[in-house]
Amino acid sequence: MKHSSFRLNIIAFILIFLSFQALYAKDYKLTSPDGTILLTISVKDKITYTLFVDGQQVMDHSMLSMVVNGNTILGEYPKVLKSKYRLINQKLYPQLQVKSKEIVDNFNELTLSFKGRYSIFFRAYNNGVAYRFKTSFKKELIVNSEEAKFNFIEATKVYFPREDEFFSHNERLYEYNALDTLSTTDLCSLPILVEPSSNTKLLISETALLDYPGMWLTGDKGNLMTATFPPYALEVKEDNVRWKEDDRSIRVSKKADFIAKTKGNRTFPWRIICISKEDGDLITNQLTYQLAEPTRVENASWIKPGKVAWDWWNYNNIYGVDFKAGVNTDTYKYYIDFASKYGIEYIILDEGWYKLRDVLSVVPEIDIQELIDYGNKKNVGLILWVTWSSLDQKLEKALNTFQKWGVKGLKIDFMQRDDQWMVNYYERIAAECAKRELLVDFHGSYKPAGLRRTYPNVLTREGVKGAENNKWADYITPQHNLTIPFIRMVAGPMDYTPGAMVNAQKENFAITWNKPMSMGTRAHQVAMYTLFESPLQMLCDNPSNYLKEDATTKFIAQIPTVWDETKVLHAKIETYLAVARKNGNKWFVGVMNNQKTRTLDIDFSFLEAGNYSIEIFKDGVNADRFASDYKLEKKQITKTDTIEAKLAPGGGWSAIISKSID
Repeated sequence: MKHSSFRLNIIAFILIFLSFQALYAKDYKLTSPDGTILLTISVKDKITYTLFVDGQQVMDHSMLSMVVNGNTILGEYPKVLKSKYRLINQKLYPQLQVKSKEIVDNFNELTLSFKGRYSIFFRAYNNGVAYRFKTSFKKELIVNSEEAKFNFIEATKVYFPREDEFFSHNERLYEYNALDTLSTTDLCSLPILVEPSSNTKLLISETALLDYPGMWLTGDKGNLMTATFPPYALEVKEDNVRWKEDDRSIRVSKKADFIAKTKGNRTFPWRIICISKEDGDLITNQLTYQLAEPTRVENASWIKPGKVAWDWWNYNNIYGVDFKAGVNTDTYKYYIDFASKYGIEYIILDEGWYKLRDVLSVVPEIDIQELIDYGNKKNVGLILWVTWSSLDQKLEKALNTFQKWGVKGLKIDFMQRDDQWMVNYYERIAAECAKRELLVDFHGSYKPAGLRRTYPNVLTREGVKGAENNKWADYITPQHNLTIPFIRMVAGPMDYTPGAMVNAQKENFAITWNKPMSMGTRAHQVAMYTLFESPLQMLCDNPSNYLKEDATTKFIAQIPTVWDETKVLHAKIETYLAVARKNGNKWFVGVMNNQKTRTLDIDFSFLEAGNYSIEIFKDGVNADRFASDYKLEKKQITKTDTIEAKLAPGGGWSAIISKSID
């Protein structure tokens, strides 16, 4: 009898529990403004979402939750207290425009407020969806972990930027894998691109990353990917295995068993799924900007984008001069003269200008003030490279000194982490530099995650496997160059450092540290200045080569680094890309090709009515054999014209279009 009674009590408890669950279980629907994207949010014992694109399901019951203060699970057995929908249709006007001078910010939003002092925001745009947590605790919050599972429903392919560990520059090649071949030991940084169906691509990234660690992903069972986060750093130490002479390799040596210690009343980063029905949609997607925290720089008029003559890549191999080239005042005056001649806004003093470990100890061969004064006369500003740790050790004094000298900006390098402390370091640097009207270029960095909107003086960052790798490897291929715009560049500007004047086809390419070259044609390199987004865009080769290649340099010098409008003409990941961009009253077209010869028709119907002059920089007839071969053409066109862009292997095609004066 006792056993029977116990069994009845258990059954009664289960029925009551299930009734309780049924009472609070509910599905919520959220559609994009154009109705093509549907997000279904299910609130049961867990919170999950399912994603449909054009009526086709692409994700299924993807879970999200957060564990805080040791054992409180936000998202487990949730009780909805309130739901609220809203529609926003507005325009954003970036202080620093990258793709466009205005952004249509149109979305539907659902806010679910739960018992337990937390809410989740869901948004559906016409080109993606996103969600974020908000907590309303009075006291400081420990975030032990965050669950973000991305569950795709089909045999899915993924462009996977494989990582070995959290300590990384996040400069990766993209492995094209079947998702179900990846396991929990397969780690990647963001962003990643997945193909859940033949006509849809989904790019996963994050934005509004402030006071919180960056999100990474691992494989899981089947077509599942799971978020993972760098633990909170308790102690760090120098790793002198590779870099024995300075402080450019500082690792976390002791980790906490949680990921963040933060304010209890706050919003958390947005988890973004950008949706592309055509490959070109990825080029114009701006969700990482739209969802970022608004600007904290009231007056941004001093922020000047532009191009930079860079010294490190070309090893200061200038020639035809009467002084010894190297890290010295005469060499950098030569860089300034070159920049001034072509209207290039900045030069950079990379590694070597200061004694390592002390950013205020200038080497005796350099007279910083003389160079800054000389640059001012020539309308050329100076940007200084520093390691992040050396800068941090004397931060206030160093920044005040740089401001007093008249430096225009900093290239800060070798962070190689995105745990919460380091993410906060980025924000701290951005804020302190903004106070002193200093531009910032982060190298050795994680991907862009919204800071460029919050602090628009952060013009660009690395976190991309770019041209510097030509000095030691042969994997910076035209195919790689046509992968990164569709993945890495969706997150934000990338400091790839284009502009090589020594160019080679694959069979002629040679690895050389001191006199590097690029794979692909000269026209391929020139097209990067239109296609690759970076408001601070490097010229990686040496001034002597640029002066020798005057026609190429004059063409590059005309290309802006920010844009009023962007239109994709042709796009296929890994294969080709053709984009038209407008700046002021001129249009610029850039076309890049992979290693297969092809022809693309460039249709000029994006122009307004009238007559236009067009200056074309294209592959020479022998560029398939001698990659530096190019041809310049000038002609007249109208919006009804079409021009064939004939592309060599690894080739390119560029145009500058101006309204003709009648």
